[in-house]
Amino acid sequence: MTYPERLAHNLAAVRGKMDAAAKQASRAASDVRLVAVTKGHPAEAIHALLDLGVSDIGESYLTEARTKQEALAGQGEPAWHMIGHVQSRKAREVAQHFSIVHSLDSLKLAERLHRFAQEAGQLLPVLLECNVSGEISKQGWNCHEDAGEFFADAQVIAGLPGLELRGVMSMAPITARLAEARPYFERTRQLRDTLAERLNMALPELSMGMSNDYEAAILEGATMVRIGEGLMGPRPK
Repeated sequence: MTYPERLAHNLAAVRGKMDAAAKQASRAASDVRLVAVTKGHPAEAIHALLDLGVSDIGESYLTEARTKQEALAGQGEPAWHMIGHVQSRKAREVAQHFSIVHSLDSLKLAERLHRFAQEAGQLLPVLLECNVSGEISKQGWNCHEDAGEFFADAQVIAGLPGLELRGVMSMAPITARLAEARPYFERTRQLRDTLAERLNMALPELSMGMSNDYEAAILEGATMVRIGEGLMGPRPK
């Protein structure tokens, strides 16, 4: 099956589940944005997504993303979402070549992204990555129990003029049932709401939910879901 055929089939299924979850939560389907995670897939797959009306593209690795961006130059203008861990030494290029960073995970990285965005005359939208499960394998501020450091750092980040703080991102543990993921997404939403109140500013975005749990995330208020294999199919070897 070609990319256009596979993606059209999978997109219809994903959209259907997203719409059903939004309806269950008494939300408009348009309130939830699909970010297609194209890690490991070629530029031709992104071109097919653009033809299908999917314009938000999530990548985890700068080098891979830059190769695809160059290959797609002049073939549409997707919004490029950085969803993977950003190394400090790559902050300049990330600030220059991405529309939004979901995975801002430290004050140090925020200060570097702010500096490079200002140098380029840009305002870079960012989300703060929270570790709400306490798993050591996950990046981000430890918000599993005490989120004091998260709130303190967020106060500083909100004042950096090169960054536009838009909300929060998280990942739930892999669970056997969708219902088991919901408390982690509820925790993320509560963190976002508390932070918005403390900062007295709008934080509209909640990036949470992946291929195995995006329906649960939508039920808890996700505004962006990051879907890879459920949309793209298995990565090419």
